[in-house]
Amino acid sequence: MTISADSRIERKVLSLDFVCSLLVKNKLLSEENRKELMIKGESQRARMQKAQQAPYSRQRLLSYAPYVTAAEVIASFELDIPGSPGKILTEDKITELLAPELGLPYIKIDPLKLDMDFVTAQIPRPFAQRHLMIPLGISKEGVLMLAVTDPSDTEALADLQRMGKKEVSLSIASKTDIVKIVREFFGFRSSVMAAQKERGKDAELNNLEQYVKLKGAAEIEATDQHVVNAVEYILRYAYEQRASDIHIEPKRKNSLVRLRIDGVLHQIHTIPKIIHPSIVSRIKMMSRMDIAEKRKPQDGRIKTEHETKEVELRVSTLPTAFGEKVVMRIFDPEIVAQDIRTLGFTANEFSIFESYLQKPHGIILVTGPTGSGKTTTLYSALKYLSSPEVNITTIEDPIEMVFEDFNQIGVQPLIGVDFASSLRTILRQDPDIIMVGEIRDKETATNAVQAALTGHLVFSTLHTNDAPSSLTRLNDLGVQPFLISATIIGIMAQRLVRKICKHCKQERILTTEEMAYLNMKPTTYKVYYGTGCVECRGTGYKGRCGIYEIMSLSDQMKSHMEHTIDLPAITRIAKADGMKTLRESAIRRMLEGITTYEEIVSITN
Repeated sequence: MTISADSRIERKVLSLDFVCSLLVKNKLLSEENRKELMIKGESQRARMQKAQQAPYSRQRLLSYAPYVTAAEVIASFELDIPGSPGKILTEDKITELLAPELGLPYIKIDPLKLDMDFVTAQIPRPFAQRHLMIPLGISKEGVLMLAVTDPSDTEALADLQRMGKKEVSLSIASKTDIVKIVREFFGFRSSVMAAQKERGKDAELNNLEQYVKLKGAAEIEATDQHVVNAVEYILRYAYEQRASDIHIEPKRKNSLVRLRIDGVLHQIHTIPKIIHPSIVSRIKMMSRMDIAEKRKPQDGRIKTEHETKEVELRVSTLPTAFGEKVVMRIFDPEIVAQDIRTLGFTANEFSIFESYLQKPHGIILVTGPTGSGKTTTLYSALKYLSSPEVNITTIEDPIEMVFEDFNQIGVQPLIGVDFASSLRTILRQDPDIIMVGEIRDKETATNAVQAALTGHLVFSTLHTNDAPSSLTRLNDLGVQPFLISATIIGIMAQRLVRKICKHCKQERILTTEEMAYLNMKPTTYKVYYGTGCVECRGTGYKGRCGIYEIMSLSDQMKSHMEHTIDLPAITRIAKADGMKTLRESAIRRMLEGITTYEEIVSITN
């Protein structure tokens, strides 16, 4: 919808009564729930309004619009949609239904698709806060596209047109989405700009404990520690977007902030080059690194919180051509060490892997490249085995996640604490279960074998492409074939594949060419894909799950390994024993409607 400066939008009745009646008409609300909302709605609105005003001073309320919309009030009751148990009536769903009544298109705002510089340059922060509107872009016709909560605020629209001298095209979005963008974009931008202005000042940044409590959004805005604010905005934004990694990369003229979400990197911010060193120093200070050392890579940790849950970040710095690059890997304890049944095993795969865990001694190997989920599998297995009756000790480089149930040792090569020496010491600590982060050399491999032979259950990882290759890798490291056959319980190779978004899932038939590429028998196969929607940011994918290649060492295989390890022969025996390859496991996930053809080709190619 395009308006001119002197036009007026017909005001629609956005009262609680009107919205509830509209929801009942569209069968999204029962008549019983409507009556309940009419009784309790206004008192709920008053409570919500008071809660929203609480963080703000009287002066700041002048530039903030703390009204509570009918959609917010209804959504706060978390009512089930009639006939769809488990589906909650959300603010987004209500706003989407209202859009046609207002004669406007609905938009679900995706922060990753907005240009922060453009958004913050078009309108002042107090104006955006008070009138709850966000610039989205400029159309080919030169029209300013706006997302608004209240399109009847024509005075604000007229003021905006006078300032920018542009026609305005409106879309309606939920108040929550707009408030989040105003807070994150304008808050981060103001912190960055203020830090840039103060680049010559010797700002005092207080040392923090290892546990860092992030401030609330209102507290962040109220402080003048601009670099501190900028870093906390980045962390909070990453948590909200379900990111697994944060990259802060210096370039020739500026610095980039990128987030890895479901395995894919997204650029979210551009930072002036002048404040990059300050942001890096702040992160290094939080993670207990040496802020004066800029020539060598460093590793550190930050422990913080998000929505009352503890979150750990593993921080790594690396000197590059244009400055120090920082990567922060985010570890949520509920994801890193979860119920082993939720990792994505089929019933048969879980039965086999669980049988490995029941063995009193031997070696269990998990293989795959970086980012394939090995850490999650190992921690989940250890959590499954953890009890007061067993002593679990781990050797890691570095310690990925701190758990009180385990005795965890961090490798420190500079002082002689490596995998091999730590493993020798651990054997004198009366362990029942040992986890070695990675078998990298002959000494570590030999010690792991000796630990297994002397009655310990050993978990470890290898960087090989598939399960059978792990045997040749151990042999290359100097372990004799007969020792490998005597100690290895089982080997599991794994990958992570993106899951199809449930909200935009569509069916199709696998083509003849695709069947031929996957060596599948020619027939009709129904497969699925995501068309892209607001829930998955247009990617068609949301979340990831594991695919597994599990190889047990049968008597026939052990007999074949007495003197030498013949990889092709071992692979044939493993398949004859029932091993499903990674490609076969991925195809099964595709046919189950969990992932797509394109994803399994890219992951298992």
